[in-house]
Amino acid sequence: MSKLVIVESPAKAKTIQKYLGKDYNVIASMGHIRDLPKSTIGVDIENHFKPKYINIKGKEALIKELKSAAKKSDTIYLATDPDREGEAISWHLANLLSLDTQEPNRVTFNEITKTGVKSGMEHPRQIDQNLVDAQQARRILDRIVGYKISPFLWKKVKSGLSAGRVQSVAVRLIVDREEEIRAFKVEEYWSIDAKLLPKGSRKAFDSKLHSYQGKKVDIKTEEQAKGIVGDLSACDFAVESVKKGVRKKSPAPPFTTSTLQQDASRKLGFQARRTMKAAQELYEGVEVEGQGAIGLITYMRTDSLRVSQEAQDAAEAFIRGRYGENYLPGSRRVYKSKKGAQDGHEAIRPSVPSITPEQVKSSLTGDQYKLYKLVWERFIASQMATCLLDTVSVDISAGDYLFKSSGYTVKFAGYTVLYEESRDEEEEKSGGMLPELKAHDPLGVKEITPNQHFTQPPARFTEASLIKTLEENGIGRPSTYAPTITTILSRNYVEREQKSLRPTALGEIITKVMCEQFEDIVDADFTAKMEQQLDDVEEGKTDWVNTLEKFYGGFSKTLERAEKNMDGTRIKVPDEETDVVCEKCGRKMVIKTGRFGKFLACPGYPECKNTKKIVKETGGVCPLCGGRVLEKKSKNGKVYFGCEHNPKCGFMTWDTPLTETCPKCGSTLYRKKGKAGKIYCQKPECGYEREVKKSDD
Repeated sequence: MSKLVIVESPAKAKTIQKYLGKDYNVIASMGHIRDLPKSTIGVDIENHFKPKYINIKGKEALIKELKSAAKKSDTIYLATDPDREGEAISWHLANLLSLDTQEPNRVTFNEITKTGVKSGMEHPRQIDQNLVDAQQARRILDRIVGYKISPFLWKKVKSGLSAGRVQSVAVRLIVDREEEIRAFKVEEYWSIDAKLLPKGSRKAFDSKLHSYQGKKVDIKTEEQAKGIVGDLSACDFAVESVKKGVRKKSPAPPFTTSTLQQDASRKLGFQARRTMKAAQELYEGVEVEGQGAIGLITYMRTDSLRVSQEAQDAAEAFIRGRYGENYLPGSRRVYKSKKGAQDGHEAIRPSVPSITPEQVKSSLTGDQYKLYKLVWERFIASQMATCLLDTVSVDISAGDYLFKSSGYTVKFAGYTVLYEESRDEEEEKSGGMLPELKAHDPLGVKEITPNQHFTQPPARFTEASLIKTLEENGIGRPSTYAPTITTILSRNYVEREQKSLRPTALGEIITKVMCEQFEDIVDADFTAKMEQQLDDVEEGKTDWVNTLEKFYGGFSKTLERAEKNMDGTRIKVPDEETDVVCEKCGRKMVIKTGRFGKFLACPGYPECKNTKKIVKETGGVCPLCGGRVLEKKSKNGKVYFGCEHNPKCGFMTWDTPLTETCPKCGSTLYRKKGKAGKIYCQKPECGYEREVKKSDD
């Protein structure tokens, strides 16, 4: 018998073909084969939102190949990805190939390993129509929002704009945060730190002023701070009490899509799109030396924390063998998924926990290795014993003032021998080891220092913190975070400023219009409720057409009202003014965005048509000709540094110019990053270099 298996990608097809053998023919559909047309809305709103699907342009030869292979096969299995998008692709394939959707011709693989593929093939099922309907409802809802609001924005703001159910909320979050930052009022405050000496010791430890006469101190001015330092100079310092304890630190759960994107952003500097690309490759299968093609991680689009019994067994065996019995918890860890999580898949984990990152490093690309290491370490650590810290907290009296010191030592490392979770916010760190102290011990004073501080505004969103906020508010789903961020950046609603996301003038104008005219679309609570209704469709609790009808009833009235409210109105997006003066007419130049990115233009157009490239100075001086060293970007977007006189002067470098100058010749110093990191001079024949110090960071 001839058996045909249709998957989504060639890499996945190759891996599965290896496990199924010559009796099977495995072909890739290359993702979706049918979709709504690009040129029209493609939805018959008056006829129960009936979609008008068409074959995707450019896939004619592939469709012909699929139909030919299907005719020659006795059995056809649809093995696209195990989520609602994959279910919809299988449904479209079934319709294209005239398959009976009531027949058990759908198979799914949580992991692309021999065991995972065998298990999937042994349990074929019918296409899940609820999953398909949920995908259709989501696709049609997004199409309606995009195709109805976007033309409105073209008329009222500028052409080429778009709105989206999730993207518009994401932009609003970033804009709202920027407004908080602008409205923030900086306040001065002071702290007082002491370096104290135990009797007979010359090694001081740190302590912070906490309270005065039982009330927490709140020092607003330098005068107050100096007054307290004056009071303290006359006080005797002594230990009031010492509390010792043991603090337990439990490991973080295995990754979900959201937490993987967050940790990869914080620890590896990966953008969400880069993370998902590497994760998809690891799931679909890579050629591993000595093992052939194998999927190294489980399915990467999930918000479940469930872990299979087999995976726990494998992790336990590995931990016992590598670290010993002490590093296993007293009982198996069970992590509870958040409310509303889809539990169809496990958490993201290594498909074969015994395969360490080092064993496959030579077979992986740099990104694949870094991400596999992150997934593997997080999963193994999640199954390990708790970390135990011996803590000590000391209260120190000085007259009516109370100082506090704290510290800890690691009693048992537990899971932290392998992995620790990263966070967006810096935690207040406890001190290191404290000397052995007892109540009533007198203390000497080495120094008392008043320190000035200023309150800080809320931080701008990073990709990691934005994804976390979207997830916490129930906006979008694991599969939508990466494409949403890509969209808002490509549309120039948001731009990167190092790791931060900052709204552009265009993003702020669009958000203002959306908030005034389409409040529900940019309302986080409304969007989250809509997401829940789509989940209800997936679970078979509600009908997808009814869900769309309820939404469209209110939406069409809102659209009509917006057209009336802004009849005859067109909003101009303000240009971002710079300090660069137009040498032809003396006006300050503004930043414009064209087909090839941003450039400087004279605001006096059309009288003055002067334009120029945006130059980002580094403050560095070219070691060859003395020109300015500018920050530039290569064709693939990587930052490098080059002389302003390129190509006449050939100086360029990937290493970062510093403000520090060479002590030997006075030229600009450069920093080379990585394992062989150093700070050095690039002036020919100088030769100065030194190691990177902590003070350089």
